[in-house]
Amino acid sequence: MSPTDTIFFIYAFLALYMSSLFAFIYIPNRKRMFEYPRFKHEPVSIVIPCYNEAKHIGDTIESLLNLDWPKKMIEIIVVDDKSKDDSVKIARKYARKYKNVRVIVNKRNSGGAAEPCNIGIDAAKYDYVAITDADSRPSPDVLNKMMGFLQKERKTAAVTCSVLVDKPPKKFIQKLQQVEYIAIAFSRKLLDFVNAVYVTPGPFALYKKKILKKIGKFDVSNLTQDIEIVWALKKAGYDSRMSLDARVYTSSPSKWKVWWKQRLRWNIGGIQTILKYKREFLRKNMLGSFILPFFSISLFVGVIGLAILLNRFINRLAVLAISTKYSLYADIIAYNTAGFTFSTSVINFFFIALFALGLFFTFFGLTVLAEFKITVRDMLNILFYFAVYLSIYPFLLVASIFKFARGNYSW
Repeated sequence: MSPTDTIFFIYAFLALYMSSLFAFIYIPNRKRMFEYPRFKHEPVSIVIPCYNEAKHIGDTIESLLNLDWPKKMIEIIVVDDKSKDDSVKIARKYARKYKNVRVIVNKRNSGGAAEPCNIGIDAAKYDYVAITDADSRPSPDVLNKMMGFLQKERKTAAVTCSVLVDKPPKKFIQKLQQVEYIAIAFSRKLLDFVNAVYVTPGPFALYKKKILKKIGKFDVSNLTQDIEIVWALKKAGYDSRMSLDARVYTSSPSKWKVWWKQRLRWNIGGIQTILKYKREFLRKNMLGSFILPFFSISLFVGVIGLAILLNRFINRLAVLAISTKYSLYADIIAYNTAGFTFSTSVINFFFIALFALGLFFTFFGLTVLAEFKITVRDMLNILFYFAVYLSIYPFLLVASIFKFARGNYSW
């Protein structure tokens, strides 16, 4: 067996291990997927970091004003990061109309979401702070389904929810992201059952303000501050939870170029976070013993798969070229059987098995959340998502590594 085959079988083992792990988590917890603790109404400060969101900021504020929560127990703080459009103008219209809406304009453009979030946290009056993106619309009952985790669980400092693509997705790329976001929400809830939620995404997350301040708030140098904050909480001994039934609908990229730039930022931020917490690797806590290894493997396993695929493809081309050249010189047909060994047959089987397993997991996650009726067209979208869309990710990660190594990255 060649070194490439050995690497592939390690790759296959990791993929099958993760799939089996999710299955073993789901089966005993399948009836608890949408459960959340009872809550009582308490005041909440909601911070909206904003930069050039004139198109969405009004809808976001409206959605927050319509939350199923006592109006006197909500304050909305829009923190503008020196927008160049009419974001501030629109937000101030709401501030003049509603006493519980405030607008803060940062003194400079920080180039990210972390600094505006920190400004909002410092300005917040209440003990519970929610962070929501300026292009997101939380469902009216989102606080009802998240607050109980912070109130009932002393060690829990952060709660996330299901982040879904805003309806209806119009462009094909948005329909693919709709599938992706549902699959992510499903898998994140499974991680919640083993206390391994590693990110509280920006579209909507709820925190205990006192603990955020205790750990130094969001890291302004990290491109994915919503991942880093959870790792900081984990390191400090606090938990993060996931409420699957709480939902927020967010604007998703409608152009491939914008999507590519967004995913580069996500990957680079993930690399930054891994390097920042590398000393925690394999320590006897959830961050070191599971989250760091799991996140690292999830991030880099696609690159391994891509390297294996390219290696085998190049080898095949080389064998074909040599065989063809020999055939021409010797005036005979050189039939090469190197590509039909038992090892290759087994590898092909594993490739098909992993593809089928991943497709089943994605389809199953979609049925659990029941976000849309699966039609024939949806099935084609799912197949394209899994066969093509996910295949782009290894190339994305390679590009992210190069940009990170060169220091050529920004929000």
